[in-house]
Amino acid sequence: MSVLPQADRAIIPIEKFTKYSLSPERDFNKATAFQIALGYTIEDSDMLISEIRRNILNFIATPKGHNGHGKTFECIMSIAGKNGNQANILTSWIIDDGMDFPRLTNCYVTKKKARGCVCC
Repeated sequence: MSVLPQADRAIIPIEKFTKYSLSPERDFNKATAFQIALGYTIEDSDMLISEIRRNILNFIATPKGHNGHGKTFECIMSIAGKNGNQANILTSWIIDDGMDFPRLTNCYVTKKKARGCVCC
């Protein structure tokens, strides 16, 4: 088990947060979970992306197979919130066929435990 391949080159589209994960109009439950657990709102999208980018090299990514478009991975990491709390988030990634770097496809607060911090 290892970190996400080419994690240092990962693409994290801000729209995944401004139009989905932190948008109460699009997904009220996800947005509320981020706000309660970590204090992040749609205005904090850049801050959350920075926290994910800072932590992606520290946690194990689990391969989930090929979905017909590329190799998929899941990484559960513990991150610090704007409110000072720690919470686990599940991030989903794909390395699209023909590409050699991952792209974030989903992100949400989870009660699942972070998988193996490789930094300690």
